[in-house]
Order: sequence, then structure tokens, then C-alpha cells
Amino acid sequence: MSALKIGAALTTADLPGYRDWLIEDERDLEIQDFISTELLFSDWQARVDEAKKLLDGFTGRLGIHGPFWGVPIDNNDPEIRPIITRRYLRALDVCEALGATQMVVHSPYSTWDYNNFDNRPRVGNTPSAREEKIENVHAVMRTVVSRAADLGVTLVIENIEDINPMDRKELAASFNSDAIKLSIDTGHAHYAHGSTGAPPVDYFVRQAGDMLDHVHLQDADGYADRHWAPGRGTIRWHAVFEALRDLPVSPRLVLELRDSADIPEAMRYLEGEGLAV
Repeated sequence: MSALKIGAALTTADLPGYRDWLIEDERDLEIQDFISTELLFSDWQARVDEAKKLLDGFTGRLGIHGPFWGVPIDNNDPEIRPIITRRYLRALDVCEALGATQMVVHSPYSTWDYNNFDNRPRVGNTPSAREEKIENVHAVMRTVVSRAADLGVTLVIENIEDINPMDRKELAASFNSDAIKLSIDTGHAHYAHGSTGAPPVDYFVRQAGDMLDHVHLQDADGYADRHWAPGRGTIRWHAVFEALRDLPVSPRLVLELRDSADIPEAMRYLEGEGLAV
């Protein structure tokens, strides 16, 4: 079985330590500075310029993690929605300036949703709870998806509390746009598997199928969001990588660790298991 190439999710401050590793093997990179709404509405261009200088010669696939604190993509308040939309449009400005072609956004699906969706079915013209969730996301993100398509940027929806992997897939497909696809965070999926009855991580991969465009690789214990180096937790990595190899697409695979200093340890484990290079 062939090993898959691994990249990383890093802040600009982390780049000097991993610049050569990223550039020499054309690895995928996700820059995470722009999760901060405070940065997005201050001198974000200076941070972009710094990153571009550090990445001179980089030819791998480049993305960013978009904002998520306080900016839920399913907000149902008509006065607040435009504010959230502007936050994501500003993050797309960053993508354009940086040359990034992907942006991670967080899933709106919660444990509460999973347990209550079928408690409120459609009645006449009143949408079901599932339908209303999708309508709310469209109200916030419709303009963002359109702008992303114009820029050649793909938005990828990352699982957070998701129990049913198909919910995000249905949401992404509802936009009928190649500019919105799926992301999987392995640690989040493993948390949901261990704590809320979700399927195992490899099931998340297989159910995403050809819509999977991005993966955060991190290990966990099935209880909390650990962001450990693979090999420290209890994820069944061979099953996960077998599922990834079986995909008809090649999603970006990036280590998202609590401490970037653990990247060498993670790579030693994955390489030693014959899973990655």
C-alpha cells in the first residue's frame, strides 16, 4: 500500500522551523493565523506579507483556517447574519492576497441537533429542523460561497460535534457548487465516536467520499479534543489511511497538533507504520 504525503497546519510564527520540510517535498500547508477575527479587522495584510516572504519558493497546496469563534455559519438572527457574512468575506480577501485556494470553516451540527432533528419534522410549508438548519447556513454563506467560486477557493466544512457524517455532506451538496466540500478532523470524529456514539473515523472518511477535500490529522482518546501526535491516542490509523487511499480524490492531509514541535514525532510514527511520507 502506498504511503500518503503529509503536510501541516501552522501559524506564521511556526513557518521558519518547517519551511524547508514544506518546500522540499511540496507538502500541503494550512495557515491558521486568520481564525482570529481581531486579526481580520486589523492589519491582516502585514501578516500575509510576512507569510509570503517566509514561503518564497513554496509550491504545495496552500489554504487557511477561517474564523469560527463567535461566527456560526447557521446563525438565525437577521441582524447578525450580515456581520458574520462579512467576516468570512474578509477571510476570502486574505485567501486572495495570500494565494490560498482553500479555507476551513466549522460545521454547524451539534449533538443537540442530532438528537432533536427528527423531533420536528416538516409540517405543511413549515420546514423541518433539518431543512431550517440548511436554510440558515445558506442565508449566512450564500454570498461567501459565490465569492469563493469566483476566487477559485474551496470552502471545506470541518466536523466539530458531528455525529452523522452525512449531515455535512447534505449541507455542502445543497449549494450545488464545487466551491464547497468537506473536511474531516480525525480527533473530532474520534471524540464523537467515543463520547456520543458516532461511527469510527474511517467511516467518516468513506462516507465523505469524493467530496472530501481536506483532513486535519490529530490523535485523541475518544473523550476530548487532544490534538496529540498520531500514535499517542487510540485512533485506528491503519483503517483511516486505508480509507483515504481508497478515495477517488486526494484531499489535503495536514497535521494539526497542539504543539507544532510534535510534528517530527508524528512523522516518525506515520512513516514507521508505512502510512505516510
